[in-house]
Amino acid sequence: MLKVSVVVPVYNAGRYIELCSPSLLQQSIGRESYEVIYVDDGSTDGSGERLVRLAARHPHVRVFRQENSGWPGKPRNVGVRHARGAYVQFVDQDDELTPEALERLHALADRNASDIVLGKVAGTMQGPHNIFRHTVERCTAADTPLFESLTPHKMFRRAFLLDHGIQFPEGPVRLEDQVFMARAYVRAKTVSILGDYPCYLWNRRDDGGNTSNRPAAPEEYYAHLRTVVESIKEGTEPGPLQDHLLRRSYRVELLRPVSEPRVLRRTGKELERYFDVVRRMALDAYPRGVRHGLPAITRLRATLLEEGLLDSLVELARRTQHVKPRLTIDDIRWTDGRLHVTTTIGMLRPDGEPLTLHERYGRLLLDPELLDGIKGAEGWEAPHPLAYARGELLVHDTTRDHWWFPHTELRPRTEPLGAGRHHVLVSGVTVIDPLTLTGGHPMPPGTHQLWADAQLLGIGRRIRLTRPDSHPRLTPATVGTPPRLVIPGWTARDNQLRLAVGSPAGTTVAHQILLRTASAAPVRRAARTALHRLPPALRHKARALAHQADPWRRTSGH
Repeated sequence: MLKVSVVVPVYNAGRYIELCSPSLLQQSIGRESYEVIYVDDGSTDGSGERLVRLAARHPHVRVFRQENSGWPGKPRNVGVRHARGAYVQFVDQDDELTPEALERLHALADRNASDIVLGKVAGTMQGPHNIFRHTVERCTAADTPLFESLTPHKMFRRAFLLDHGIQFPEGPVRLEDQVFMARAYVRAKTVSILGDYPCYLWNRRDDGGNTSNRPAAPEEYYAHLRTVVESIKEGTEPGPLQDHLLRRSYRVELLRPVSEPRVLRRTGKELERYFDVVRRMALDAYPRGVRHGLPAITRLRATLLEEGLLDSLVELARRTQHVKPRLTIDDIRWTDGRLHVTTTIGMLRPDGEPLTLHERYGRLLLDPELLDGIKGAEGWEAPHPLAYARGELLVHDTTRDHWWFPHTELRPRTEPLGAGRHHVLVSGVTVIDPLTLTGGHPMPPGTHQLWADAQLLGIGRRIRLTRPDSHPRLTPATVGTPPRLVIPGWTARDNQLRLAVGSPAGTTVAHQILLRTASAAPVRRAARTALHRLPPALRHKARALAHQADPWRRTSGH
């Protein structure tokens, strides 16, 4: 038996077949260990013929053709039925796998007898996702937020799918991916997560042809969402676990049209139409415990929705859209070859004042000034404000568009402001180890920018780490063997903290001193001024020499 079958549904893929196929045909697991199954769903643009030619050149490629079914569900099911691998990996026609994806995913699956393996996702359709913070050998939907990742671009044990009858809905069914993943997650006994190696490149098509971009009427979309909800209910008993698993769809899909920015873009009958559809579903499809487990502002939205207060939802959205994060860098220093960054993150109201909790008669009430005049929001309580507070720092490899999660110890706390007012914050130290950050491996050459992500009282924001007023002194460091030179600095456009990483190998001591000195902002500004004053011919030569002296600049994209 083969180790893996890669199943690719195809419909009018055109040139994307040639763009995607090289990443599938040359996997490090070895051609004798896997196959690629293309299922052509009645293409009319010659894609079927392209696939036949591809299979003629590559013995580990098989092609099946069928009449058009209108959606990827049926071709995926056909691919699973024809698969000869112990595991099945789904790939869309316009996406790619990284070279070692199948080998690494299968190894993780094999040693844990996993039913499902999630591989880290990158690409133009995927931002940072902390479910891939690190590799997890064994978990389930009960102890890990797997429902935050509902795309099917994962590896599945084929016998697990067949034994439980887990299939994609067939035909033009919206959210067919979520239905499939809901049925799989609630039945999987062992799920593994590969977080230390980007496996799947989820790409946005340059012609806008991704299926997920196609609009749907609210009645159609939320009818399909009900199927997702019912799939979760079918696989779980009523109670805390079921409420927990349903909370993601309530928070993300159901509240989306009555939250900013969408609720502020729609008006009149169109807004009322969406409101009526999602309110009816909130009341009919979700147990009461789902709403009660949400953070303060999200739970307020849910209550206003279920009580029919559309005007209040609109006004709440107008105010919360202007809530902004405030991040302070309290300290930056190198210790034992690792960069320690101490930060504090809070939220500010639209007027620039801290978003607060007010203590009244032993109860903590959500900021009365934010909610003043909003019907149904009076005296809104936040009984467990720290239970839903979290924060973390992220490192963005801008050259490769990969996101990494350094070791972070940002803890939630409240800061008293006087008169019974409290500010909810997350603060602490993040440790960036240049030798282990990228899945246990050294940071590659290039530019790496630092961001923070915070969730406080039901408001989530991502923010750049920008230069503080105190202008902390940033010193370069040489780490590892062979040595890597890591130069902290601030980007010219946004004053964002970045790490420039490169190898100083082959440079003289004087050159290394020059690189360290040139990391200072005044020196860089003086150099730019001098460069602009040179004649054009000399300016070009000077820039060429600067690139030679800065080996990682050439690949940084900046």
